[in-house]
Amino acid sequence: MPKITYEQPDGTRAELEVEEGMSVMRGAVDNGIDGIVAECGGACACATCQVVIGAEWRDKLPAPGVLEEAMLEDVEGDDRRLSCQIEVTAELDGMVVKIPATQY
Repeated sequence: MPKITYEQPDGTRAELEVEEGMSVMRGAVDNGIDGIVAECGGACACATCQVVIGAEWRDKLPAPGVLEEAMLEDVEGDDRRLSCQIEVTAELDGMVVKIPATQY
């Protein structure tokens, strides 16, 4: 299974094996990772599962869809993505996602 590392704002990290096909958000929620609120449960309707994606991983992700772009419209920077919209694949093995200090 691919390993995804979730980094908290204070720099602490949790490396998890996340099943291919699951979302990065589901991996976090199912494993009790703090900071990913996921109020809508992954429906791309709340933007409370934001993560910061490093430049080295952005090209490995599909472009954000229209709904995700709309949810992130007022968020600064182009490095934020909704973790509910990132499907874990073998190519993402080793990816680090940084959890912002707040989802609101």
